[in-house]
Order: sequence, then C-alpha cells, then structure tokens
Amino acid sequence: MEDGHDDEHVKGNAQASHNHGNDRDTREKQLRLCATASCEEALQQLRSSSRGLDATQVEERLRTFGPNVVGHEKALSLPLALLHKIGNPLNVLLFVMAIVSVLVGNLASAVIIGVMVVLSVTLSFVQEHRSGRAAAALRRMVHVTVTVSRRDATDPSAASDGDTLASTREIPLADLVPGDIVHLAAGDMIPADLRLLATKDLFVNQAALTGEAMPVEKHAVGCTDADAEIAHLESIGLMGTTVLSGTGVALVVQTGPRALFGGIAQSMAGEREPTSFDRGIARYTWLMIVLIAIMAPLVFLINGLTKGNWVEALIFATAVAVGLTPEMLPSEVTINLAKGAMAMSRKRVIVKNLDAIQNFGAMDVLCTDKTGTLTQDLVILERHIDLAGHESEKVLDYAYLNSYYQSGLKNLLDVAVLKYTELHGKLHASGGYRKVDEIPFDFVRRRMSVVVDGTEGRLLICKGAVDEVLAACSHGECDGERFVLDDSHGEELRRRQTELNEDGLRLIAIAYAEADALKTTFSPSDECKLTLLGYIAFLDPPKDSAREALAALARHGVAIKILTGDNDVVAKKICHEVGLSVSGVVLGRDLDQMTPTQLDECVGSCQLFARLAPLQKAQVIASLRRRGHVVGYLGDGINDGPAFKAADVGVSVDTAVDIARESADIILLEKSLLILDEGVIEGRKVFGNILKYIRMGASSNFGNMFSVLGASAWLPFLPMAPLQVLTNNLLYDFSQTTIPTDHVDAEFLAAPRRWAIDDIARFILCIGPISSIFDYATFGIMFYLLGAHTPAQAALFQTGWFVESLLSQTLIIHVIRTARTPFVESRPSLPLAVTSVSICLVGLWLPHSPLRGLLGFAPLPAAYWPLLGFVLTAYLALTYVVKRWLHRRFGLT
Repeated sequence: MEDGHDDEHVKGNAQASHNHGNDRDTREKQLRLCATASCEEALQQLRSSSRGLDATQVEERLRTFGPNVVGHEKALSLPLALLHKIGNPLNVLLFVMAIVSVLVGNLASAVIIGVMVVLSVTLSFVQEHRSGRAAAALRRMVHVTVTVSRRDATDPSAASDGDTLASTREIPLADLVPGDIVHLAAGDMIPADLRLLATKDLFVNQAALTGEAMPVEKHAVGCTDADAEIAHLESIGLMGTTVLSGTGVALVVQTGPRALFGGIAQSMAGEREPTSFDRGIARYTWLMIVLIAIMAPLVFLINGLTKGNWVEALIFATAVAVGLTPEMLPSEVTINLAKGAMAMSRKRVIVKNLDAIQNFGAMDVLCTDKTGTLTQDLVILERHIDLAGHESEKVLDYAYLNSYYQSGLKNLLDVAVLKYTELHGKLHASGGYRKVDEIPFDFVRRRMSVVVDGTEGRLLICKGAVDEVLAACSHGECDGERFVLDDSHGEELRRRQTELNEDGLRLIAIAYAEADALKTTFSPSDECKLTLLGYIAFLDPPKDSAREALAALARHGVAIKILTGDNDVVAKKICHEVGLSVSGVVLGRDLDQMTPTQLDECVGSCQLFARLAPLQKAQVIASLRRRGHVVGYLGDGINDGPAFKAADVGVSVDTAVDIARESADIILLEKSLLILDEGVIEGRKVFGNILKYIRMGASSNFGNMFSVLGASAWLPFLPMAPLQVLTNNLLYDFSQTTIPTDHVDAEFLAAPRRWAIDDIARFILCIGPISSIFDYATFGIMFYLLGAHTPAQAALFQTGWFVESLLSQTLIIHVIRTARTPFVESRPSLPLAVTSVSICLVGLWLPHSPLRGLLGFAPLPAAYWPLLGFVLTAYLALTYVVKRWLHRRFGLT
C-alpha cells in the first residue's frame, strides 16, 4: 500500500497545502475528509499504514512539507533593534537639526541634540532588551518530543508481507511529518493536527484554541456530522491542545504552518498597526515640524533684512529652530516609560514593550478572553442536587463512590468530585464499601458504572451524560420516595437541566440500582431499570480577584468586553459571576454575516461576543479601534494571538501558551487581576508627566518664537546671541529632567488619557502668547527704562531677556503641571522643586559669574531685579487664570 518514495498523490497534497497554507478553509477541508473517513481510509489518504512510515518516506516528506515548527515572532538582531529605535520620526527630526547645526557652525547645539538622542535611545533599548530577555526566560515548551511508530525497513514491499517491524521511538517535535503514527498519553501536548485511530478514555483540553474549559471526549469512530465545528469533530485532535487523561494512537494529518494553530501564527505575521501612543507621538512631531518650518525661515528673513548680516541671521535662525525642537522629549518619554516599567516590575509584571505603559493608561476598552483569564481554567464540583433541585448528600456520596472505585484514568470531572469530597471531610469510600466490579465507559453508552458492597447491600452506581443515563432509568427518587418516570417527568427534568446549563453548569447524571448479591461479573446489559437520583454540576469558576478588578477598571473609565470561543450560555454565567451586566450577545456566526459598518455599530453596544474564531476576535478589536477607542486585550491561549496583534496593548499571564506570551506587550506574573487596574493607573501617571513636558515646552517655545520675531523686526541688534539661546535651552531642559518623578492629580487618573493634539495645540495657542506679552514687557524695561537701545548696549539687553526667559520658563511648569492651585492644592515632587530652584539660581548667577564673558553677558543693574519680580509674578498669575479657564471651558485636566 505504501510507496517508499511518496507518489504523486502525496506530492499533490503537499503542493496544495503549500499554495493554500494561509487558507483556513483548505486546512479544515482536509481535516473534515479525514474525520468522516474510516481509519483505513484515512491511512490511505495520507499514504501511511498502522506501522507508520519508514526512513525514506520521512526524509521525503520533511523535504516536501518542512519541519513541524510554528514560527514564533522573530526577535530583531541587536543592530536592527537599535536601528528601529533610532528611526522614529522625532529622532529623525533631531538628527536633521543636529546636521544643520554642524553645517552652520553651531557645534554646541549639535552636541546637545546628539547627547539627548543617544540618552533616550540607549535607555529605551536597554529597558526593552532586558524585558525581552526576561520574557524569553518564561517560554517553556510543554513537550519537546513525541512518541511515534516508524518502520525499520525501507523496502516498501515488506510491509504487505508482514516482514517489516515497526518500532516505537521518541523524536523531536520538529521531525514529525504527515502520515506519522503518534502515541498520546495524559499530559501530552497534541503535536500536530491528527486523525485518531484508537483511543481509551481520551479526554482533551481545548481551552487554548476554543476557550472551552470543560474537557472534550475524543474517540476514533468516523464523524457523521461533517458540518460540526472543527474542534468538535470527535475523531480529530488539534495541534496545541492537551491530553488530560486516557491514551490514544493517531495519524498525523497536518504539521507546522499547515495546522490550524500554524494558520493562527501565520495570521500574526507582518507589521503591527501603529498604536495610540505611536500615532500621538507622530502627530506631535509633525506639529513641531510645521512650527519650525514656519518660524525658522521667518526669523532668518527678518534678521537678514533688518540687520543685513545674512550669515549671522542664518546662525541665529538655526539656534531658534533648535530652541523650538523638543530635543528632551525622547528622553522624557523614555525615562517616564522606564519609570513606569520599573514600578510594574516591583509588582511582578514584565513590560516587554515600553510604549505599552502609556497605551495601558490610554485604554478605554479592555477586551478579555474568559477561560484562564477571568476564570481559573479549573473544573470544580459546584453542586450536587436531587431531582427537585435541592442539595443532596446521597447524590454526592454515590458520585464519590463511582469516581473513587473506577479503575480507568480519572478525568477532570472525577478529580473534581474527589477533591470536593476530601475538602468537605467525607473520606469514607474505603470504610464500609468494597468494590465488586465495574462497567467501563464507552462512547456509545456515554456512561460508566461501578458495583460495590456496602451497608445498603450491593449497589450498581452509574454516572454519565444526562440523556444516556436517563434512557437507562425506569424510576426516579426524590426525598427518599421512588416513583415511576414518565414523559412528564422527562420534560420537567430536561427543563431543570436547561436552567442549570444556563447557569454555566455542566451536568452529569447519577443513578443506581440494587444489584444481584450473588453476581460477581457485570456488563452494560445490567445498566437497566435504574433509579435516577440527581445530578452533579461542574463549573469553571471565576478568579477570586476578577470581580474586584473589573469593578476597579470600570470606576476608572475602562469598559469591559468579553471575547470568547466558548459558548454563550457559559459566558453569560461567568459575566454574571464577575459583575458584568450583559445587554446583548453576538455569536461568531452572526459576525460572519455583518458588514464592517454593521460591526462598528454593534461593538459599541454589545458586551459579550461568544463562539468566536481567533480572527474574529481581531475583527472586533479592529472595529473598536475604528470607532476611536484605545483597546487592550487580555488573554492566554493560542486563539488569542491575532487579538494581541490587533490591540493597542496586549496583556498575558506567565502560564499562557508560548504564542500568547510572545505576542503580548505585558506579562502578569501574579494570578491576581487587580494588577490590571494598577497598571492602568501607572500608565496614566506616565502620560500625565509626559503631557506636562509637552504642554510646558511647546507653549513656552511657541511664545519665545513670537518674542523673537517681534524683537528681530524692532531691535537694531539680535535679541539674544545664538550661544545664549542654546545655553538657555540647555538649562531649561535640565530643569525638566525630574518631571518623571512628579505627582499626578487624582482627577487626571480617574479617566483614560490619550494623545489629543487639538488640546495640545489649543494649550500652545493660549498659553504661548502670554509668555510673549511679558517678554515684550521685559523688552520695554530693558529698552526704555534701563537704556539698552543701541548695539553697544546689546549685551545688557540680551542678559536681561536671558534671565527673565529662563526663570519664567522654569517656574511656569509649576503652574502648568496641575489643574489645581499650585503649591496649595498640589505640590511638586521634591526632585522637581529642587531642580527648579537650582536652575533659577544658576540663571541669577551666570551674569555675575566667570562665564559671563564667554556667554556675552553684562552685569544687570539693581533696578532690574524688582521689575523682574513684578513681571514674573504677573506672568504666573495670568497663566494660572487662563489655565483654569481652559480646564473649565474645554475639560482639560
């Protein structure tokens, strides 16, 4: 039957898989063909046999299909990662300004700009590289080898003669090929998409792919429903899922990128869309580029035309452009983000991408998976009830006896029963009871029974799927009374079952019968005329911290939406448990019927999206972002990869699968979800301090440019020498280096914060000209009152404006930094206060220092100082009034 060199049929399949590897429908079609076929037909389709492949076939298929490897996100090499950091728009602008400074002879400004860029890039690169190494240390393969059967001989004719021996061996996952025969046992990760050939009590956890916490039964019988969801095909095992109990032998159908898991990984390839933070920085950079492009040429032309010295005008214009350039912004941003990342690391949170801190603070919608994130991904026994819905100790006792005495591998439901009973002090199974026999579970009956001797005589205790157990029952029992079951009882029992299912509970029926005391061997035929006793109900409970964490996020303006692959009934129950009210539910099949416009309308009002495929989660997130939301995603499974890529910020946990940890920006090392709210607050603190620098720096620089334009047109000399402009800019920037340590007002932290360029522009246009008013007042003082009105008195004029400009810019941060009354309702951090005072003292000292000759300063007369005090007081007061008006009028905080 086999061909040692793989015939054209296999090569054709390989070519088709290669050509359509990204087509989910193609992958599913091949799996469905295998699922509906018999075991023999499936082996024929893959040109394999129950003995497996030989070495020649394996080598041929490895060449054709490639290794069984799903490509993880490739980490950039160190040089490329560094280049990526350098290449953002703001750094490019700064490099251009540095080059221009060198060309016109302003080496000092070029050095200053270069130092700022190197500092910011180095800090950001080191922090993210360290975080990346920490995240890489978390990645652990669940299982690095797989057990396969392979034929030892290479002679294809030997197989039909029975001369070829098959051996079982361990091989690396990467060496697995289509047609291999693999052996599965409890704890194994399913290494590829498989067609099961033989099973024994095989239960699989598919939560990583589907979001369903309950184990799924798998068996080797060909599926009759070819239209069932791919994960629900009972004869198919999917790559990335986990064997919980039992054993199995399976045929490998699809490996590597051709597996469904591989398709999800491929969908995540390519550049990620710019996040809210990326777009905000880019828009601000372009705003500054426009300002520089307008102001610098005007300064050059006005000074060239009025002074006649075009070289001096060019040097001065360059210094002015440097003064407008926010060269400290990359450093301020990086220091703020790194500070936030360090604060999160103390709470056992790894921040892989520094920008994610600010996106966390800007987030106004958190989309979250259910299983393993909101829930414990742990099946527990929730209820044990009789047919009237009342708690029943007898139901629990009989369920315990059944689970305790069965000899097969215990699945999660059995373990949950045993743990529950142990926790409640009911360790009585071996006391007073003796096992006689058992009737094992099979997929036709969907039930299993044990026979025990005890104080009540010999009992056959049966548990299993509700309909199958009910079919074997003739009587029911409630409150100690037995009654004959009829159709009306059946309807009532099914109604109660539906109610419990709507509570998110999975039911197992418990029944019993008095067994023949003389009989020692029992068979499925003895499962008849049973008495239905009640149900045991299981639940994947929410995490203890989920309700409190989601409530805290809601208080801080973050809306919650559930995106799950699980069914809507269970998801509704969990939403109720964690305090989320569900107004509407959208299923995956509904999503497929919607246009993008309809989806955009739907996502605004709907909180719960259930039975979603991985790419559908990404569609919902993309729709929310189109509506202007900053979206976070919390997940831990294979099916969450595309959602991580689509979101502004992805959050995962350290117990997540590899692909989830690699895709996420932030990894939680603690089980508590309360860290989410703390992360949001930390992100808002980071953005608040970045915004302080931007508002203060941009408005102050904008005002200075108005002052420079007017003074250039009016004065017969330069209002400030180029070196003085650069010194002023350097000192002023130094005073802002401690902004990352500053406090942020509680009202700023109360709601999501994002880049609002219109608000920044409004702030610049309102606050900037105020500084110009008092600059012109200083010009009048120096020109008319102190006599600095000729080129011979230029140094005095320039010194007076230098001191006023430096002090006003340094002090104004204390007005701009808060919406409250400065120093009364909101105090700065100690480092910020110290640097502000220090720079003011340096500004007062320089005109009288040994450096005054180098900088071109002249001593200031005594009359200057009280006038300066009046100007500064009036400037701070008027700025405070206008700032309060802006906050009230436009809602700025």
